[in-house]
Amino acid sequence: MNAPLNISMPVEASQAPKAYKLLIDGKHVDARDGRSIERASPGHGFVVSRYAQASAAEVEAAVQAAHRAFEIGPWPRMKASERAAVLLKAADLIETRLEEIARLDALESGKPIAQARGEIGGAADIWRYAASLARTLHGESYANLGDDMLGVVLREPIGVVSIITPWNFPFLIVSQKLPFALAAGCTAVVKPSEMTSASTFVLGDILLEAGLPAGVVNILAGFGADVGAPMVSHPLVEMVSFTGSTRVGKTTMAAASDSLKKVSMELGGKNGQIVFPDADLEAAADAAVFGGFFNAGECCNAGSRLIVHEAIADDFLNAVKALSRKVRVGDPLDDRTKVGAMISADHMEKVAGYVTAAETDGGNVFAGGARLASNAGQYLDPTIIRNVTEDMAIAREEVFGPVLSVLTFETIEKALRIANNTPYGLSAGVWSAGVDTCMSVARGVRSGTVWVNTFMEGYPELPFGGYKQSGLGRELGKRAVEDYTEEKTIQFHRGRRTGWWVG
Repeated sequence: MNAPLNISMPVEASQAPKAYKLLIDGKHVDARDGRSIERASPGHGFVVSRYAQASAAEVEAAVQAAHRAFEIGPWPRMKASERAAVLLKAADLIETRLEEIARLDALESGKPIAQARGEIGGAADIWRYAASLARTLHGESYANLGDDMLGVVLREPIGVVSIITPWNFPFLIVSQKLPFALAAGCTAVVKPSEMTSASTFVLGDILLEAGLPAGVVNILAGFGADVGAPMVSHPLVEMVSFTGSTRVGKTTMAAASDSLKKVSMELGGKNGQIVFPDADLEAAADAAVFGGFFNAGECCNAGSRLIVHEAIADDFLNAVKALSRKVRVGDPLDDRTKVGAMISADHMEKVAGYVTAAETDGGNVFAGGARLASNAGQYLDPTIIRNVTEDMAIAREEVFGPVLSVLTFETIEKALRIANNTPYGLSAGVWSAGVDTCMSVARGVRSGTVWVNTFMEGYPELPFGGYKQSGLGRELGKRAVEDYTEEKTIQFHRGRRTGWWVG
């Protein structure tokens, strides 16, 4: 029996919650009806933030501001170098406020503070990468259409973009979307999760300080029905960029279809790590624990399925179990913590329900599986489940918690069948010393990203997105700015027109 976690109360617990206003047209404003949202720290239990709660009226004001900024404002008409300078200044300011932003994300989401620092540092790097793409965005020319014709293809910003982000990586995910939209010359309305909005409001202040014109970015806190839905359906919005669950993504796509908006989505995942006997098993075991329990498993890229060759299953899983017991679970503000608090009590109940259902279906809780007693917050012991079969819910559905399901295989064909036997196709990993084995798995898995002898590393230069029900389109990569543009063809005729249609 684990001893109860002793969670220390941070200084914020004795202070009034930080208050955040909506950002509309360059101004910080309260909601017209005076409503607000309180966010309690899932790791500590006290109210840490209070946001003005937007409604459809604030969505209308924000979209109109973004529309004006796009139609008559300077941002889409600036030189690319000028837009890039603003993005670079924002990156510098993010770094100067890194500790503040990381602490907000740790308090509001329950993630470990050391991990949050890494995410904010990575976000600053993404803003710099987007700035570089602003200056390299270009069209095409065609001088091969005959002596009297020149074809030119322009890339123009698509317009107003609605950006909707989730609670699990509040600052990082908005930084995978917004800087690329801005680099293209778009304007935006941003809705962070109602549970983790604070760091996005700080980003709004940073952008104003960096010189972003009023109305280019507008930030609203609120709920999906009141804010997200009208942001998606508004006729002046030309594109929706959404990250969240596949269920909500389907609803969002349906709402956007009425006006045929462009939609980019990064959705759920049920990602497998496939381990062969010739792998570096020490490294693979560490990656299995990392993939399953990083961010308390509240991660679309989580390696929540461990697919292990039968010849090594027992020894390998004993090693994974031993490592899992060394994972420090506890206070998100403790630098030593690896797994923090679950985002909410309701979500923890949902995750625990998957574990119970797996046991009912014949699975065996090999490690963990229990809620951890604590003096504050909600914590779940990192869990490993053996004897999982492909038809179990825990093998096919996104649990979004620190739960690792184990399946076994004898042949590469079976490994691929297991890996692909899910509605999702976001990512996968393969561990083997054999180049042929790694290449066969990498080619055979229906996933947007495949890690070979590593797991869950990311770089701004590499595109990110999924197959099947894991989403539409790609974020990051050298074409990320192009996603926020339209192509326009212009044909120049030289000399007197020939080939008359009449006469």
